[in-house]
Amino acid sequence: MPVQSQSVTLKVSDNSEMRVYAAKPAELSPAAGIMVFPEVFGVTAYLRSVTDRLAEHGYLALCPEIFHRTAPAGWEGDYGDFKISMPHYQALTNDQLALDAKASFDWLASQGAKKIGCVGFCIGGRISFLANATLPLQAAVSYYGGGIAPDLLPQAKDQKAPILFHWGGKDQHLTPTVVKSVKDALRTAGKEFISTVYSKADHAFDSQPRPNYHAESAELAWVSTIAFLKLHMSKP
Repeated sequence: MPVQSQSVTLKVSDNSEMRVYAAKPAELSPAAGIMVFPEVFGVTAYLRSVTDRLAEHGYLALCPEIFHRTAPAGWEGDYGDFKISMPHYQALTNDQLALDAKASFDWLASQGAKKIGCVGFCIGGRISFLANATLPLQAAVSYYGGGIAPDLLPQAKDQKAPILFHWGGKDQHLTPTVVKSVKDALRTAGKEFISTVYSKADHAFDSQPRPNYHAESAELAWVSTIAFLKLHMSKP
């Protein structure tokens, strides 16, 4: 369906301002919202396309500029030079990310979203886990979320909604040991989750601009993500 998009500036509770890219179906007033948490390169054309695709499925979707405290509005990293993103990445704290997620959640609610979920990529996958521990979500999706283990494992017990994980089987950073530690923490806490490993995929396999993009795995993960969101976002 046709999509309308806009940039909106939100006030975060630490008095910082955060711009978000928002998209919604042009002909509907969505009753459900999705937060799209970006990878380390910011709200790039790739992340805007993910946000648009979720709007095409009927959601009010937004993607926040999580580096707003250290980078100017509209900042985008360079996929060919990770070092450009590092100062912004290293300056982030989990407390700040939780505040950004809360500001995003509150804006979606203010626009009429009665049910809210999230999807995150890389560092955004970590934010999905964090947001699901701190906000009353209906569903959460984490694509190759770095930094969940070990730092956020104590928050496994706080997960509010079912969570879906996508991992790359060839990922040398998020190894089977890391993945197992996340699953074990959630299983011990009695939380509902799905964890899928794509054996042909490396880290960042969904990111089209990056060399690790793996089309088959990305398509399978997307179909699973949409089905997971539809199932849990439609529950009473």
